[in-house]
Amino acid sequence: MSDTEIPARLAEIREDFLALEQRDRLQLLLEFSNELPELPERYKDHPDLFERVIECQTPVYIFVEIDADNGVHLYATAPRESPTTRGFASILAQGLDGLAVDEVLAVADDYPQSIGLTEAVSPLRIRGMSALLARTKRQLRERRGA
Repeated sequence: MSDTEIPARLAEIREDFLALEQRDRLQLLLEFSNELPELPERYKDHPDLFERVIECQTPVYIFVEIDADNGVHLYATAPRESPTTRGFASILAQGLDGLAVDEVLAVADDYPQSIGLTEAVSPLRIRGMSALLARTKRQLRERRGA
């Protein structure tokens, strides 16, 4: 995957991970976990809007919004006691925030495998992050088509 295939923020996140030794990548993932954005007030009382990502071992729920300027916002919830899953959700929430729909849809499906965590976390967890990205794209396609 080349840097031209992914938006600047996701490329920067990937570079940050790849610049670290393997053992330090988990620490960076934990930092992302602690930075998972809070849900906006307007969604806190609407769990019905969120879709469970069943591929994740932990109960993770996402909702994708397209704003008036065609900007994408990914909202996610995951338990604090599941830092790997929260970290993955946070990477995507921060990395995709504000991008145009077509930019998000163009993100390579193998982005989760490209950030250098395949040796640090289980393949099942990487599949969970891939599922987060895939469901985000599916929700965008559905909302754009509606």
